Amino acid sequence: MNINNLVLITGASQGIGRAIATRATEDGYRVINLDQKAPKTLLKDEVFHPIDLTDVKAIDDLIPQLLARESIVRLVNNAGIIRPAALEQTTVDDFDAVMAINLRAPMLLTQHLFPGMRKAKFGRIVSIASRAALGKEERTVYAGSKAGLIGMTKTWALEMAQYGITVNAIGPGPIATELFTSGNPPDAPKTIKILQSIPVQRMGQPEDVAHAVASLLDDRAGFITGQIHYVCGGMTVGLSNAQ
Repeated sequence: MNINNLVLITGASQGIGRAIATRATEDGYRVINLDQKAPKTLLKDEVFHPIDLTDVKAIDDLIPQLLARESIVRLVNNAGIIRPAALEQTTVDDFDAVMAINLRAPMLLTQHLFPGMRKAKFGRIVSIASRAALGKEERTVYAGSKAGLIGMTKTWALEMAQYGITVNAIGPGPIATELFTSGNPPDAPKTIKILQSIPVQRMGQPEDVAHAVASLLDDRAGFITGQIHYVCGGMTVGLSNAQ
């Protein structure tokens, strides 16, 4: 079986996505980066395509063009936004914006890539969910979107397993990124509580998530599918209730 070394990663210009792209490059993959903003510098063999992932037409126009050049059998759905707010302050605009990027875009991208994976009888799909899917204050739409992504991951795993395609998700806990800081100001009491409750006694780093993603993208990961891999320093274990 001759499988190429392309991997499509959304939101790969900064934060966790950048760490995933960097690790993928180190592991010998060629990265296709779909993001609104370009990275500061391109990685070896990285191709950047600016795109608004809330724009259905933009996705429907770009992905067939990419697939016409070369098949893509590895996908990392990483792009996401938070829009933190208590339930009473959550707006329909918040809901629509978060769901468009966190939930609809992964579905559309997977729909586009699935036929090629099925033909190749091989595929690796990894989506970045969140520990917040288990419940977190002021995350009505974000937690809902990530719980939905987990549900889709498990459903796709069942539908695609017969074609040699694995579908898994990563559930990061507190990771030191701009996205985390935007929703958790450093000096806020809730942020301090989070940091104090991490069993391994440190914040997670983007590279921790990238390592987990790398293992699931590997050719040898064919017996792991439909799983949620929490990268949270132990916070999901036992009675820890800080979110």
